[in-house]
Amino acid sequence: MQQSDKVIGYFSYTNSGEVTCDGDTCVIAGSEELMKTYISRKSCGDNKDIIKKTRFGEIINGMNKGVAYAFDDEAFARFLSIAKLNKLRGLPEDCSVPSGQEHPQEGIHFIRIQLTGF
Repeated sequence: MQQSDKVIGYFSYTNSGEVTCDGDTCVIAGSEELMKTYISRKSCGDNKDIIKKTRFGEIINGMNKGVAYAFDDEAFARFLSIAKLNKLRGLPEDCSVPSGQEHPQEGIHFIRIQLTGF
């Protein structure tokens, strides 16, 4: 797999193993700062989340295990460019959202990706 070590974005989890999610999908943020913003909007503000880089190969391994991911626009652009190099099929090309159509509760636009058949 080409460029499996390329960083796509950031994920976060707590010491108890709870991953930052949007519904049933693991959030992948384009930057550590954006992940902090997503965490602050969803949590009680205890700031005990651990934020780590996540790489293309790790995401593909998770997808092969049935994990769904919610990418923000920045992380999705990175993921899509490497996915194309690896000839992954069935991915959306344009996930832009018209102004005012962001995530209804938080003003955040996520692109949900999951392999089918799980």
